[in-house]
Amino acid sequence: MQDGTSPTGTDAGEDPRRRSFGLRSLLRILGTLCLAAAFGIGGYIGWLLWGTGLTTQRWQSAHRSGFERTIDTKRPWDPAADEVRLPGTAVAILKIPRISVDIVVVEGTDTTDLVKGPGHYTDTAYPWQDHGRVGIAGHRTTYLHPFFHLDQVRVGDPIVLETEYGTFRYEITRVFSIPSSGSGVVLEQTNDPTLVLTTCDPPYSASSRLIVTADRVSGP
Repeated sequence: MQDGTSPTGTDAGEDPRRRSFGLRSLLRILGTLCLAAAFGIGGYIGWLLWGTGLTTQRWQSAHRSGFERTIDTKRPWDPAADEVRLPGTAVAILKIPRISVDIVVVEGTDTTDLVKGPGHYTDTAYPWQDHGRVGIAGHRTTYLHPFFHLDQVRVGDPIVLETEYGTFRYEITRVFSIPSSGSGVVLEQTNDPTLVLTTCDPPYSASSRLIVTADRVSGP
């Protein structure tokens, strides 16, 4: 007497081989999607860490030689010295020997400005002014990551800013980290000519800011 089942007790409409094939196909599709996602994420991270540097390097290469020809060609008391520069234009060449930084600083700290290099905070002093704090921000992990090793500088280390209004030397006075919230306090102006560098801390995070302050020790 037939009861609708095969001799093994399996429903006649269910083929174990077909079910196994369908499962393998599903796993294969999922595996392919996972690999594609991994390659996509890896490619994006690679672009952020290294590819973005190509954009910065192109801008630096295209503008550095022209700016170098203007260094020390004007005097700080020039009437145009205190005029605010256009965003994204070269302001100085920053040199930090301890960590081999030698890069053009641009005006402004917006995203489009920092793609070109470290940016001068527009509300802070310029290096050639006799008082006030010069503020410069820089990327730590992207766009040539100029401040990646900023945590390795030491108190007493020199920093140099070369500008069209003269070359100015600073000496580091403090290296510290503070929460991002409220970090703007380090941009408050000073009576004496000083410098502050800011970047994210730790690397790959924006939870805090790494701060380096310095006093100007010489100028034209």
